Amino acid sequence: MEKLTAGAGGGCYSAEQGSAVPGVARKPPRPLGAGVGSSRQPSVEALESPSGSHVEWCRQLIAATISSQIAGPVSSEAISRDYKDCPDGPNSYLSDADPELTPHTSALRDGNRLAQMEEAPRFPGESIKAIAKDVMYICPFTGAVSGTLTVTDYKLYFKSLEREPPFILDVNLGVISRLETIGVQSHGENSCGMEIVCKDMRNPRFAYKQEEQSKLEIFENLTKHAFPVSNDLPLFAFLYKEKFPVDGWKVYDPVAEYKRQGLPNESWTISKVNSNYELCDTYPALLVIPTSIKDEDLRRVVAFRAKHRIPVLSWIHPESQATITRCSQPLVGPSDKRCKEDEKYLQTIMDANAQSHKLTIFDARQNSVADTNKAKEGGYESESFYTNAELTFLEIPNIHVMRESLRKLKEITYPVIDEAKWLSNVDSTHWLEYIRLLLMGAVRIADKLESGKTSVVVHCSDGWDRTAQLTSLAMLMLDSYYRTIKGFEVLIEKEWISFGHRFAVRVGHGDVNHTNSERSPLFVQFIDCVWQMMRQFPAAFEFNELFLITILDHLYSCLFGTFLYNSEQERVKAELHTKTVSLWSYINSQPEEFTNPFYVNYENHVLYPVASLRHLELWVDYYVRWNPRMRPQMPVHQNLKELLVIRSELQKKVDELHREASTRSLSSSSDRGSSPSHSATPVHTTV
Repeated sequence: MEKLTAGAGGGCYSAEQGSAVPGVARKPPRPLGAGVGSSRQPSVEALESPSGSHVEWCRQLIAATISSQIAGPVSSEAISRDYKDCPDGPNSYLSDADPELTPHTSALRDGNRLAQMEEAPRFPGESIKAIAKDVMYICPFTGAVSGTLTVTDYKLYFKSLEREPPFILDVNLGVISRLETIGVQSHGENSCGMEIVCKDMRNPRFAYKQEEQSKLEIFENLTKHAFPVSNDLPLFAFLYKEKFPVDGWKVYDPVAEYKRQGLPNESWTISKVNSNYELCDTYPALLVIPTSIKDEDLRRVVAFRAKHRIPVLSWIHPESQATITRCSQPLVGPSDKRCKEDEKYLQTIMDANAQSHKLTIFDARQNSVADTNKAKEGGYESESFYTNAELTFLEIPNIHVMRESLRKLKEITYPVIDEAKWLSNVDSTHWLEYIRLLLMGAVRIADKLESGKTSVVVHCSDGWDRTAQLTSLAMLMLDSYYRTIKGFEVLIEKEWISFGHRFAVRVGHGDVNHTNSERSPLFVQFIDCVWQMMRQFPAAFEFNELFLITILDHLYSCLFGTFLYNSEQERVKAELHTKTVSLWSYINSQPEEFTNPFYVNYENHVLYPVASLRHLELWVDYYVRWNPRMRPQMPVHQNLKELLVIRSELQKKVDELHREASTRSLSSSSDRGSSPSHSATPVHTTV
């Protein structure tokens, strides 16, 4: 394979802010939950630099309540009555030309028109739970604005008609980490503030009169439907009823993917030993294991590996037959326990590759942490016991360090950015340092296979977090198939979803317990690493930035079933494939929205990104996208779509020229009669 190393000036392009949101008519993507239509006029109360402190929050709430002079409330009962008075529900309105209109019906008509303008758009299966008018959204960028707040079983939808165009804020409930309220008294008025702390780097704040029933219903319904698992309700993915022309659940077929890699072969077999998930309940039903392993030996290896996650094949090099295998830590404990069957198992993995007589074990953990785990019955492979094995620690911190790093990053990016200290503030979060460690570890794994022709074993503690990050990044570097849209979907389905990354626990889908120490942004880090690679190799990936942002948005949204639950076994039990829609159904139904117009298929090329802080950047278009001052004036995504059209037109012209040249060649050959014919090698032109 040819190797590609990124240069210092790697190209970069950004996509439209936010992500594509599926709807009934599948319109072009719009930002997921972004505020739109902000006015250029000065706001009632400019809140240029709100602080996260309790005192500052109180000040904002009082200022917004006083300055807005909130009008009399419209109860939720009245709103419901207006809807019921419509002949065919909320989407049917009286005609302007009706001569029988009375003052009462005229007022009702005007009220219904306003309701139509304020009504939240809904997906198939989505229902409105509460509506409150005269709610104040305290925007940290453009000031306070009054409007109507709607809560459905999928989203919070705020719309203000005070501005032109109308201001809209759309927040899906799955992204909510916690809800906080605060009450203050000013000029005899009891006001309440509500802060919505989100997992996607924003914290919208609202203010309203505390005693109004409709406002109480808003908070109660938010609490109920933002955390459905904690309230014994189904996740919205099970209620979502939209149909797509493509079935995304068919994207990943493990047998077809292993066959693409040339498996099974004489050394490796596709085994059904875990078909009932009895061998390992967090592994998929189909596993690729050494052909020669005996069932009795396999059972002993299972008992010796944490969570029973034995070494199984993820990827095999098409030329050298060097492999990437993944597993969990061995349970050696403080007494250095041995397992002859486990040692033999790893020797068999090494022997399956005739190109090398070495095996490299990459332990993602910090050496000191691995020693601590060893004292708790965990541990790592001893080079004294595992003959011809080399153990390398990649020194990547644990999930708790990563969670704290993202928390710090959110603090410096929302809502206020300190321009004078931007670089030092980003550096203080250590986020890019951890991205560097992941990329550097993946490069070492990829290079060991490509240049060293040596098989590798990758693990962390349990083999479902840092292991998934490293194996999937290394495979992305080694195999150009995974750099296509479908190939990347297969990569996620295989290395993350089927091999048991604990999405439900790490993301906290529908769970009110925001303090759960098991939450961590491991998958976000992986997608960030992919974006860094795209920056350095802008033509090597078929997908664009919007594709990555869409994946991350729906990691949280619970609109699709793709990222729900912790294991394949849990998904099978929940009948996920028949009761929910796949994210890939949505994406693959409109691939042009997510296609990179500069894509060139670097088949059989290995990508080696530069894992240096000098070549890494903060992904502003994702982490800071809620700040309107950070957005490009012209959405880049729209420009990319236009380039795709131009590329398609140019490719058609090239094809026409090829046909014309071929016709002329045949005509010239026939004119020469007895002249010998020459078969020309076709010219493949990529525009």
